[in-house]
Amino acid sequence: MAGFKSTERYIASRDLEVAVNASVTLQRPLLVKGEPGTGKTVLAHEIAEALGYPLIEWHVKSTTKAQQGLYEYDAVSRLRDGQLGDERVHDISNYIIKGKLWEAFAADHPVVVLIDEVDKADIEFPNDLLLELDRMQFFVYETRETIKAKNRPVVIITSNNEKELPDAFLRRCFFHYIRFPDRETMEQIVQAHYPDIRKDLAREALNVFFQVREVPGLKKKPATSELLDWLKLLMVEDMPVEALRSNEKQLTIPPLYGALLKNEQDVHLFERLAFLARRGA
Repeated sequence: MAGFKSTERYIASRDLEVAVNASVTLQRPLLVKGEPGTGKTVLAHEIAEALGYPLIEWHVKSTTKAQQGLYEYDAVSRLRDGQLGDERVHDISNYIIKGKLWEAFAADHPVVVLIDEVDKADIEFPNDLLLELDRMQFFVYETRETIKAKNRPVVIITSNNEKELPDAFLRRCFFHYIRFPDRETMEQIVQAHYPDIRKDLAREALNVFFQVREVPGLKKKPATSELLDWLKLLMVEDMPVEALRSNEKQLTIPPLYGALLKNEQDVHLFERLAFLARRGA
């Protein structure tokens, strides 16, 4: 089995490579935290490709319950079919809807399971999965059967740190925090995604990007995904380098800033600071 390592299109730090491979070796879920846009979800895709495993994605929402990842019993459909005289009602298994973890456990080959943004759900969500992720099995009460994993899946769990996760859950995971890339790493990421970008454009755009991130009071700092979107727009527009500010002493609003700033509060803050900077110049 091949291990995980950085690729031409996904630049991973040495610490992240070690964390992924340690998680696989220990057969523990890998809990990946980091601010939005730092590549946590994409990481699962890269791990699946590196290991040669299929990827099963479970994207968690605020209304998601842990039980949905195992299975759901569709009692309403069974009642309706019973009223219609459908013969299917005599076999309750016809109304069991398999969840993502059941799909992973039943697979004839190892898979990678992504439980994405686990902190979006109710605080009890992680605790409700403790036993299933630990023992890799669960019981289906309606059919009186135990579903056991044929092959232990590689489990990747992401969190945006929106809420604290239970200690019992954390103890069962191998943890890694993806730090925001430094300038050198970000240059490698840009080169991986846009190998044909003009060097002068990339250099000045990164100057702007990191200066925007340092503006005090931003509600949401632009991350890697925002930078890549912004660079794509700059390339499509064939933006001249002169249009990008590079004077660190004077704050100005960058062109196509809508790709970098994603809420009205931050736009107004940036406009106000830029106005004050011009008055003080």
